[in-house]
Amino acid sequence: MNLATPDISSTQDSSQTQCPQTPCNNKQEKQPFESSSDCQKSFKPPPPPPPPPCVTYFPSSSQTFPKSSKAPSSSIPPPPFPPPFSKGNKNSANGPPPPPSRPPQSTPLGKYAAPLPKLKPFHWDKVKAAPNQPMVWDMLPHSFKLDEEMIESLFGDNLKNSMKSDEAKNKIPSPSKHVLEPKRLQNISILSKALNVTAKEVCKALIQGKGLGLQQLEALVKMVPTNEEEAKLCSYEGDINELESVEKFFKEILEIPFAFLRVEAMLYRENFKDEVVQLRKSFSMLEEACKELRSSRLFLKLLEAVLKTGNRMNVGTSRGGARAFKLDTLLKLAHVKGTDGKTTLLHFVVQEILLSEGIRVSDSIMGVEQSEEDYRRMGLDRVSGLSTELSNVKETATIDLNVLASCVSTLSDGLATLQHLVQKDLCMDEQNGNFVNSMRSFINYAEKILKDLQGEEDRVLTQVKEITEFFHGDVSKHEDNPLRIFVIVREFLGMLDHVCKELRSS
Repeated sequence: MNLATPDISSTQDSSQTQCPQTPCNNKQEKQPFESSSDCQKSFKPPPPPPPPPCVTYFPSSSQTFPKSSKAPSSSIPPPPFPPPFSKGNKNSANGPPPPPSRPPQSTPLGKYAAPLPKLKPFHWDKVKAAPNQPMVWDMLPHSFKLDEEMIESLFGDNLKNSMKSDEAKNKIPSPSKHVLEPKRLQNISILSKALNVTAKEVCKALIQGKGLGLQQLEALVKMVPTNEEEAKLCSYEGDINELESVEKFFKEILEIPFAFLRVEAMLYRENFKDEVVQLRKSFSMLEEACKELRSSRLFLKLLEAVLKTGNRMNVGTSRGGARAFKLDTLLKLAHVKGTDGKTTLLHFVVQEILLSEGIRVSDSIMGVEQSEEDYRRMGLDRVSGLSTELSNVKETATIDLNVLASCVSTLSDGLATLQHLVQKDLCMDEQNGNFVNSMRSFINYAEKILKDLQGEEDRVLTQVKEITEFFHGDVSKHEDNPLRIFVIVREFLGMLDHVCKELRSS
């Protein structure tokens, strides 16, 4: 290429004087320049920030250039990983832009290039790699193959939204219609898991009056709908498939007349025998406790010892000369201490009866004559056994008599409700015959049992009143706890056991 080169000296002079005013301004300025791409082929542009040089080589006038010059296009690698500029792509600044690259994949792809479904999170602490230290993770055989279908079915985050076909993906499911409140639906759904039966099986059991266990009946009773909920479910006339499964369950059961009254009747029958057994056990315990207190010779001897000791201590006062005392006094014996600061009045009373009780035990077994120490040891064994002798008294102290009376009353009311259901509500329809027949035999049995149970209750209450009067005389009708006397004796027996242990260790 022949380039016109100006005189070096003149150029240098002009570069010193004229460059600051109009750099590179010659007659050839009307000459068309090469395209920027061609210029880049001729020289490498100076990097900023220094200013450009004043000396510029101009093309000769005889040299011609095409009107449109395009930079040779460089080869563009295929997506998805194209480099922004290749090394040989010098003219890419003004050349055509490369085709848009595929955006990076944010979601892993599974079978058929479909995004992997989201699963439930599994929280763990990741371990950082140790380049200079061998780890067990470097020795994994990589032979495990994950069953994708199984893990999606077991741990899918939202299986309802995973559609197999494209048509199902584009389909927007219609919202379910709720007759019951969402919170109520959630609570009932939890209870329904304990049933483990279908609505048809429940309906069959309610028609026959049998076929459901205790836990299933208890769960159904907790699910009983309110009158408002029952009215909404019965009046619903829309598509039943749009209801929640619990609402469908309820709606099917409510087709049976008095469905949940039947459930309560069956639960009453299921619990009846166990409740009667517990009540009879409590009544029997009360009767035995009354007999134990009345017939315990050793307990009466302790009362005599306390009475004489108390009268001796109260000589010359208005408290002396007592003929009886309330059993609450027994609880005060451990609080009256002697001059040594250790021996209590209860210690004294027990020690006073040890010798006589030991002699009595020895005579009963026709043993040889023992020393006084042996008699006291045998007497201590006898006194410490009083707690075992009055075992029913201690257990009776934990009973609430009002609760017992309430249980009997509840059983009686439940039987009355069952009788009304069978004899009035269901007897008019022959379709209810199976349920009515299964309940009639139970009603006859329950009537007899309840009559006997109420008789036992009356008899026990009379005995409790008599044993209280036996120790305390005339008892107020407004006694807060008719069984208080048993509570007092239980606490006294605990104090007595503690004193006997101390005497034995000394």
